[in-house]
Amino acid sequence: MRAFFKKGLMIIIGSLFLSLGINFFLMPDHVLDGGIIGIGLIANYIWGMKVGLTIILFSIPIFTIAWFRYRSYFYNSLHGLLISSLFIDIFHGIRAHHLPIEPAISSIIGGFFVGGGIGLMLRNETSTGGTDLLAQMIADGFKINVGFVIFMIDVLIIGISGYLFSLQTLLLSAIAIISVALVTMSITSSHLFPPPERTT
Repeated sequence: MRAFFKKGLMIIIGSLFLSLGINFFLMPDHVLDGGIIGIGLIANYIWGMKVGLTIILFSIPIFTIAWFRYRSYFYNSLHGLLISSLFIDIFHGIRAHHLPIEPAISSIIGGFFVGGGIGLMLRNETSTGGTDLLAQMIADGFKINVGFVIFMIDVLIIGISGYLFSLQTLLLSAIAIISVALVTMSITSSHLFPPPERTT
């Protein structure tokens, strides 16, 4: 019960971090993140779609794979996906109160919050789903750091979407995903955030 409560608390805190980083720091300057979040941001910038809803829609194929191949990941990540996506859309209004700071600094801070949210959830054996879930499966299969896998997926998505945006947007997005990756790797590797005890 204690472990369940702790995981729930980390999902809420992580989702708040994600929502703050995306809505308050990244979106006002049209900065991209990688992964499914990046796809959600692209859909918002181009078509005005809700970021959280887009994340859920594009996560369906990955969750389908998890259902058949990694059932425990499916159950551990489903609530993280739904809560974080809900928080992103609920708090979208805070972008109107964006602080007048340099876009590069805003990208770093936004990446810090997004990476912090992702890292806290991964550290507690859950995630936002999407490519975070895919990265978790790849990392377990190849025994590499999950933050590094997320970073590589982020770079791929930013590269593919490069032709849609300005050079400034791409540079700011690169800054953001580097910040996300460094914070995620730090939290998932750090002894300051011990993983939860496994129950048998």
